[in-house]
Amino acid sequence: MNNGLCTSERLSKYFLGGLFALFSLGLIVLGFTLLPVIGFVLALPVLAIGIFLIRARLNDQCELDFNIDVS
Repeated sequence: MNNGLCTSERLSKYFLGGLFALFSLGLIVLGFTLLPVIGFVLALPVLAIGIFLIRARLNDQCELDFNIDVS
């Protein structure tokens, strides 16, 4: 696969993953200040989604490939 062909897909994958990670950081801050239990309960799945999107692989057609192990 040519690395230059999927640049926009990679950027959008990293952008969405980073956006979810930042949103989870905001929920953690909210958990420390206002809503301790709800903030942390919501932050963990959002952080997991962000990490999953950042680590997800792209297949040959430049789409997210959910069948490949990311470990």
